[in-house]
Amino acid sequence: MPTTRVTAFAPRIDDLLQRYRGRSVFRLERDTIGVAGADVMEELLRSRPAGPEERPTFKPVRGRVVSRADSTASMRAVSADVRVALKKPLGPVDLTGTWPNVAHVHLRDLVFGREDARFRVLVDRRLELTPKLTWSAVAAGAALFGGAGEGVPLSNLASLVREAESYADRRYALYLYRRVAAPVCFTVAALVTNALWLGAPFAEGVPNRHVLHEALRLLPPSWNILRRASPGFPAVDRRIGAADDVLLLPLLSHRDPALWDDPDDFRPERWDALDPDTHLGYLPFGHSGERCWGRHLVLPLAERLLDVVRRDGLVVSPEQRVGRVELDGLLEVSRVRVVRG
Repeated sequence: MPTTRVTAFAPRIDDLLQRYRGRSVFRLERDTIGVAGADVMEELLRSRPAGPEERPTFKPVRGRVVSRADSTASMRAVSADVRVALKKPLGPVDLTGTWPNVAHVHLRDLVFGREDARFRVLVDRRLELTPKLTWSAVAAGAALFGGAGEGVPLSNLASLVREAESYADRRYALYLYRRVAAPVCFTVAALVTNALWLGAPFAEGVPNRHVLHEALRLLPPSWNILRRASPGFPAVDRRIGAADDVLLLPLLSHRDPALWDDPDDFRPERWDALDPDTHLGYLPFGHSGERCWGRHLVLPLAERLLDVVRRDGLVVSPEQRVGRVELDGLLEVSRVRVVRG
């Protein structure tokens, strides 16, 4: 990391790093065990698949279970939208300004186009302020849906909403649209913002993929994995009770000095000799047997965005010395001022 930049973590994140880095299993709350030991995390994640409530994107929508058919259709649709986006020429674009906001808007327009306003609002970062805002936007969009898509190009993902016939089905489909579309933009914008903060300007010859894996190591946007209490967990480690929820913490395993040389340094070249799919304790997209569905969307989009960053010589403003990582969702450096170097 450039010595002139300081990453200021939210107090809870800083406390986790200061108190528990290098530890394996520890109690966080009366009913929650924290796990940062790579071996224990591996065994716990292998012990059972994630349940419906543990799948952030496809957990039940207001009590309505998201079927495998619906989740598969959404994944295929957004994958098709990303493939189309990746084939577009880079072209001139001004990405200077405050990140990750600038990157988020660019990605929204790149992947989903300039759709009807009821879709565009569902990818807005401001909806993260409270779930009530999201549900209000969804309910309003479902109620006013007549004629959606007429004369306006729709993404493959938005087309799934058009197929819904009843108000309840439209509301459900619009909520899934938010659940699928927004995380693509959120995650890619956070990842590339983190990479810019940690390492820009990047050395020539260092592959984008190495830069991204190192940013994912130091600032994994999905910094924890929750597993609800399970009767099989005490058999993995006796410090876990049968009624204990488990919070697995890649945030800590990614900086464990037992697993990484110079764990706090941004060194993308380390990935010349490391395999991100097999390196113990490296879980930016979850366990190898159950990785996040968005992995193959996030990395190519982030590489494309990095191509623009490197082509245009974008860097963090030399006047900005402190980057703050808040605790409000994804782990990202907020309000990074990006300029042409």
